[in-house]
Amino acid sequence: MTTPPRRPAGEPPGAARTAGARAGSSLLAYVLHHHDWSETSLIVELLTREQGRVVVAAKGAKRPTSQLRSVLLPFQPVLAHLGKVPTDEQAEVRTLRTAEWVGGAPLLAASAMFPGYYLNELLLKLLARQDPHPTLFDAYADTLGALATQAGTGDEAAALRAFELLLLRETGVLPDLAQVTLTAEPLQPAARYSLQAEAGVAPETQGAPGAAWVAWEAALAHGSTAALRQAVAPHAAALRAPLRALLHYHLGTTPLRTRQVWQGVQRLAENAPR
Repeated sequence: MTTPPRRPAGEPPGAARTAGARAGSSLLAYVLHHHDWSETSLIVELLTREQGRVVVAAKGAKRPTSQLRSVLLPFQPVLAHLGKVPTDEQAEVRTLRTAEWVGGAPLLAASAMFPGYYLNELLLKLLARQDPHPTLFDAYADTLGALATQAGTGDEAAALRAFELLLLRETGVLPDLAQVTLTAEPLQPAARYSLQAEAGVAPETQGAPGAAWVAWEAALAHGSTAALRQAVAPHAAALRAPLRALLHYHLGTTPLRTRQVWQGVQRLAENAPR
């Protein structure tokens, strides 16, 4: 994956982002979602490393001759060139002037599309706009790479659980996994624990061993998505239900459409005549 240019030494952390946003900027981005704006144009939700979620107007993107048609694809990194921020400081929609395919990322197989769209929907619903999370951006790119090579395997489940943990940690709702949340007592390696929406990490006879929770916390602190996937892999199945419950708790009543669609597809496949 192409790495964006580093901030010059001595420059305040927010200076380049603020000045660049006002004067127009070029951002490494992924397309999370798009919908029609007019007969020829799209509104596109981007995930960027420097500015977080950004919404842009891709004028003329639906025209057959538009260069953007072949570039604004999901799960592929693009370099998005944005216009100036509108005079109205409250305006969120930027103009997408042009976009270039960066390349270097493997294509997702058909079986990995639903997991990929699931990640996109989580980001759309849990991240605020204009709130950058560079660590999460890098983890998203890394997870897409894992899905491209591990589709349909147990490793795919580990990739999803690891990303869910990272997303919950980045958004500030994941407690310290190395201690009982209500008492702050360290976890016992052989004891069993689970993750609850309101109580946090708590004793649970059907949960994962304390040693596993401590390993996940260490991997989160280390910052390596690959290390977290490796730590999660032996217990990915046990993590699915508690992480799903925690995500739904913070999503409120909003259902995840990708999960509903995927469940419908699975039911159709199970009931298909053989």
